[in-house]
Amino acid sequence: MTRWIRPGTGSCVLSALFFAAFAGCGSSNSKSAPDATTHDTALSQDVVVALDGFSDHAVAPDAAASDSTVAPDAAQSDALVADVPATDAASSDAESVSDAGSAPDIVTAMSSVQRIADPQVPAADITTLASDNAAFAFAAYQQLITANTNLVFSPASISIALAMTYAGAATTTATEMAQALDFTLPPAQLNPAFNALDQALASRGQGFLGADGGPMQVDIANAIWAEKTYTFETDFLDTLAENYGAGVNLLDFINAPDPSRLTINAWVANQTDDKIQNLLPPSSVDSSTKLVLTDAVYFNAAWNAPFDPNNTHDGSFTLLDGSTVTVSLMYSDFVSFPATQGANFVAASLPYADTRLSLVVVVPDAGQFSQVESSLNATTLASLVAGLTSQPVLLTIPRLKIETSTSLEVLLQALGMTSAFISGTADFSGMDGTHNLYISNVFQDAFINVTEKGTEAAAATAVVVGAGAAAPTGWS
Repeated sequence: MTRWIRPGTGSCVLSALFFAAFAGCGSSNSKSAPDATTHDTALSQDVVVALDGFSDHAVAPDAAASDSTVAPDAAQSDALVADVPATDAASSDAESVSDAGSAPDIVTAMSSVQRIADPQVPAADITTLASDNAAFAFAAYQQLITANTNLVFSPASISIALAMTYAGAATTTATEMAQALDFTLPPAQLNPAFNALDQALASRGQGFLGADGGPMQVDIANAIWAEKTYTFETDFLDTLAENYGAGVNLLDFINAPDPSRLTINAWVANQTDDKIQNLLPPSSVDSSTKLVLTDAVYFNAAWNAPFDPNNTHDGSFTLLDGSTVTVSLMYSDFVSFPATQGANFVAASLPYADTRLSLVVVVPDAGQFSQVESSLNATTLASLVAGLTSQPVLLTIPRLKIETSTSLEVLLQALGMTSAFISGTADFSGMDGTHNLYISNVFQDAFINVTEKGTEAAAATAVVVGAGAAAPTGWS
């Protein structure tokens, strides 16, 4: 049977590493409007990762672990789900970078502990982490989509950056973080599981082409940035070096907070091929900042069967409110893809050059957009992917470009992570042996571009940790 995958009203993408969603005109929360070819399209993209014996699923764009679905309904809808894993940037040293002379050079203080290159992690722990990451991705999507019309984010990047932060949390703060992030593994198992997942993803794409004609890239880089006069617990730093490859980069937050901010932004830009250039906004780092934990994800892959640019044409795309806009539509004529028919949707998986990675497109039936969106979760997504079988597909989808800049404080608090943001209440004693530290904010920028040749996506997350008043005597 031939499957027809054609644009309609709205769309959704599920993402383990990235999640992107277009739900209409450019959102005021988006850093920039969609590219002219996709302006006003209602499109959501998520990344779903299925690797070897384990999988990391989530709804919503970047690759390695994460997200969920769509927005309101309309005539007909498209949902894009990307199987885009992100990889490990296992360098435990951050590169020395500067911003036109305004950002200081980076001094790196290496831990004596090296990253474990081949962590021996039980398969059950990997499966649990993948499931937990998927659950967080869907929960994060449901929160973020309410404040964003056009949205792209990386649940995987959020989870990794906050997993590093969680390594220094204790008591109520640790409990709340675990619940908000859906971490069910104890720390002694969680950190090695993240290490194994990152390095498995890092192996993807080797020897294959990227969307730009260069090598395919699936990269994850982690780094920590510490006030040079502040003392952190050796066990905390060793845990991050051993499991996340994160070197300690010393900066002068006290006397040069803005140049320090620019240094971190320059490192992020370097790790994401300049797609994420201003992760930390002005004034996000000040003289009270003691630590910034960063994760950067970059994905660049060619399609296994590229779209012919000569077949791209202008066509009508129906938005969620029922109105239509003209967009550039990519077209593939009866190519064999893994596909399936659901009760109120059809879906197909578009493989990249490394066919272990793919973009999954979910198209709700006319009038069923919101129903399909609300039904998507980690379990239903896994079932959908498991039910895909090879068959001819007539595929038409818009070009897609989205960039979103988001402060995640409200999202994380809504999921129950509250004490971590309160000076004098937060307990990050695992970082420095005191109760002085708290999270001042968490930022993420994300980007995705889907074209005839393939997909490029990037995301970065920064957790800014400041020092406040000490907790009262007897605090716990």
